[in-house]
Amino acid sequence: MSQRPQPNSPVLWRGFFPFPKAADHKYSRGHALIYGGEVMTGAARLAARAAQRIGAGIVTLACAEKSAPVYQQALESVIVRVVHDTDAWRALLDDTKRDAVLIGPGLGIGDREIALVNTALAARKPCVLDADGLTNFAGRFETLKPLLHERCVLTPHEGEFARLFDGLIDPAADKQSRALQAATTTGCIILLKGAETVIAAPDGSAILNDNAPPWLATAGSGDVLSGMILGLIAQKMPPLMAAAAAAWLHGKIAADFGPGLIAEDIVTGIPEALKKLQAI
Repeated sequence: MSQRPQPNSPVLWRGFFPFPKAADHKYSRGHALIYGGEVMTGAARLAARAAQRIGAGIVTLACAEKSAPVYQQALESVIVRVVHDTDAWRALLDDTKRDAVLIGPGLGIGDREIALVNTALAARKPCVLDADGLTNFAGRFETLKPLLHERCVLTPHEGEFARLFDGLIDPAADKQSRALQAATTTGCIILLKGAETVIAAPDGSAILNDNAPPWLATAGSGDVLSGMILGLIAQKMPPLMAAAAAAWLHGKIAADFGPGLIAEDIVTGIPEALKKLQAI
């Protein structure tokens, strides 16, 4: 059994939180980049709104041409960029004005999607990898591992974790031990979701987030969480602290809302949660 992790609370990360300053402008507040899938468009839309609400000054969403009208209609203050291939995606990633990237929510499964993930990781930007961004590598972790780096945050739920680390990590081990082993194996921050979420770092440190109410078990809630993490790391918050802050705020918003919660309610609850956080 691993040493008991630190309990998650604002005490751990509030000093790193990127509260806006009087002199800030949209460019200084961070530019977040998301890849939006072609079919499950709601996932990336939720993530984009969450990144905006958590404070990112600019959000760009890249997508295929046929899905662009969906994103353009729904996301008035998000920049929607059509990318026809991995070269166009690479060009967006190579722009130094874009600070962090999220890929995975609603992405889809296939060789094209794997190439998009590989391209995102090869850019070496702070990167949140979630959902299909992980599932595409089930049974082929050895092809993903060389591209991972210390500024990546992986946010699997238990099913995604089991598929990605099948044969590599003992599924019978306790949750903290599995998360820490994954962090050591990947060299990344691992946020292993659940009623108790473990956030583990390669240096052996771990944070336990236990404020998640059962009504978070709803479609899209994980996409909101990944967007919140993206928005914070785009604002230069350290990845471990960003993951911890987003997990705590995500649970706090859901608990305050109560039964009947849907993912959109978490997004709309972010401003009030930030007001309370700033007042602490």
